[in-house]
Amino acid sequence: MPGELILRKADFFASPDQAVAVADRYPQNVFAEHTHEFCELVLVWRGNGLHILNDRPYRITRGDLFYIRAEDKHAYASVNDLVLQNIIYCPERLTLNLDWAAHIPGLHGSRWSSHWRIGSSGMAQARQVISQLEHESNRQDVLSGGMAELLFAQLVLTLGRHRYATDNLAATHREALLDKLITALAGSLNRPFALDAFCVQEGCSERGLRQQFRSQTGMTISQYLRQLRICHAQYLLQHTEQLISDIAMLCGFEDSNYFSVVFNREVGMTPGQWRHRSRVT
Repeated sequence: MPGELILRKADFFASPDQAVAVADRYPQNVFAEHTHEFCELVLVWRGNGLHILNDRPYRITRGDLFYIRAEDKHAYASVNDLVLQNIIYCPERLTLNLDWAAHIPGLHGSRWSSHWRIGSSGMAQARQVISQLEHESNRQDVLSGGMAELLFAQLVLTLGRHRYATDNLAATHREALLDKLITALAGSLNRPFALDAFCVQEGCSERGLRQQFRSQTGMTISQYLRQLRICHAQYLLQHTEQLISDIAMLCGFEDSNYFSVVFNREVGMTPGQWRHRSRVT
């Protein structure tokens, strides 16, 4: 396709033999749709943004994890103090005798689910490994490549141990309160979410939780849930034939007229207009 943006290996790796590198995004700015000559893992540390992966929008924030294949097209939009790290790698350059495809979703045609979440404990462990990996990937001595690859293997296994599906509340029962809340919100796309009941269940202060959420994500709880619902609505509008009124119900809006008002305010066009434009595009 003319004008397609492709990120090249030569621009991101120090040598033709380097297998792994770390690309910091402090912060991640708006970035046009692109593909790569390499694969990447994306781990979000704080803030929020809109991540469009293979035409599907995701509202992302602290703890979101993505496995991006080279052929995947993605972009970042509507970012707000979004801090993330990209761990980029070339599968064909990996030399360690590890079944990489068993631990990296989508690699070499393995079963693929791109979007996961990592709780606070997993994030803390991953951050330590990534820091060491970044240090080694920036070194030029004879052992740095092997050390970086070993650390990458440790990171892949750490993420595999701690990742869970985005709406799997049961998987977060030992995680921090904020992780439980974000997962509960992701599981409440089609029904009301009662923050007061959640706080009673977890034995926490509603005011304190609201403040913690805003500090880490840059949004209020209601803003985040509304954005999750709008992203889900965009996906259903583009990929299903369901009526707009039915999609409104599936996304937690009992009134389809109110859904249209909110959608128009957030996206800049009506649900019908967005469905038409996305399919023409």
